[in-house]
Amino acid sequence: MIVEQRTYVLHTEASMAAYLEAYSTIGLPAQKPILGGFLGYFLTEFGTQNEINHFWAYSGLEDRRERRERLAKDPEWQRCLGIIRPLIMTMQNRIMYPTDFSPIRSLPVVVDDPDTAFTTTARGDV
Repeated sequence: MIVEQRTYVLHTEASMAAYLEAYSTIGLPAQKPILGGFLGYFLTEFGTQNEINHFWAYSGLEDRRERRERLAKDPEWQRCLGIIRPLIMTMQNRIMYPTDFSPIRSLPVVVDDPDTAFTTTARGDV
């Protein structure tokens, strides 16, 4: 399994609200059935401002390549790109491999590891 981290930094004059509206209503609905493995979408509070990070899991590099190729052909994804691309100043992606002690090591992600964010046991101090 691999995890891809995609990091976008929007132009300072770009509207984060406009980006998130287009992405959440057009982009993500197009991506999820094609890419699968959606792990999360995050905004920075400290550090680089206007930064967006999202994480996707794939069974391997070839799986990622095939899914991204299919996504590139999707008309709704292309429509979303037409809206969000002009808002993005920089893009970066990383491919990461989990360690053998990571709570996420394989797909599908099924985790019942205590003392992680994935525990099924409710904890009062989290």
